[in-house]
Amino acid sequence: MSNCSHNHSQGHQETMATVEHATTHLEAGHMIKVNLTTISEDSIYREMQYHEAESQETAMVLAMESLVVAELLKQRAKTIGLSVDEHEQFVETLIEREVVQPKATDDDCLHYFTQNQKKFASPPLLEVKHILLACAPDDTAARSEANEMAVNIVAELKSNIGQFSALAKQYSRCPSAELGGSLGQISKGQTVPEFERQLFCCGEGLVESALESRYGVHIVFIAHKEAPRPLPYDLVADKIRDYLDTKVRNTAIAQYITTLIDDAEIEGFEFEEKKDRQFFHA
Repeated sequence: MSNCSHNHSQGHQETMATVEHATTHLEAGHMIKVNLTTISEDSIYREMQYHEAESQETAMVLAMESLVVAELLKQRAKTIGLSVDEHEQFVETLIEREVVQPKATDDDCLHYFTQNQKKFASPPLLEVKHILLACAPDDTAARSEANEMAVNIVAELKSNIGQFSALAKQYSRCPSAELGGSLGQISKGQTVPEFERQLFCCGEGLVESALESRYGVHIVFIAHKEAPRPLPYDLVADKIRDYLDTKVRNTAIAQYITTLIDDAEIEGFEFEEKKDRQFFHA
């Protein structure tokens, strides 16, 4: 919707701050050994910058996990004679050579389609008009005032919906005011999420309660609502096949890495038991 609807050094400083904070949660000199190969404390700190997490402890665990898996893959690649490079381009070759990756059959795809038909439909379409009473998201007083004004405008529209365009030109602070508040046809993904979530739950006609977004308070009239239409299998078969192949591939890779972990001697780190774990996406 329209108005209605790193600096490298700084990033490096932020990373260093993260590492300094993290040191309070890692014992000095801590290291991990993977089949007698050492992963140092410094390596763990450096790796942490690539793992966003809710806490430093979680980021540290993710960093450790990533380094252990990378070392296991590198060791396995060397064992079977692959050339190992620092950019880990060998990983794809290793996976292709050692991981069995079954492909989805026509029957698999058709079965998935049959069991998940609600996922395969054209997006709903709405023909929408709105009046935006603009106010900042953190301005409580302005929001309250806008909501009170919206109640009065909705009351006017209930008595005469034909004056919507005139009221839009009078009150709306959206460029669409010049079009009588018309936003045209809207499908999902065309407006801001908080507005969209409310909008697509409304039925045709005047929406009696104002909808709020980061831009302000919206008085909405839905002239037409076109429900999603089921898509035929032929139109989505390739997408289903790609999805199933990717899902099977990721599961097979996770199982392969789990086997490497089980066969390895790892000191200083223990993997948690997690069902359907994805170590990485190749």
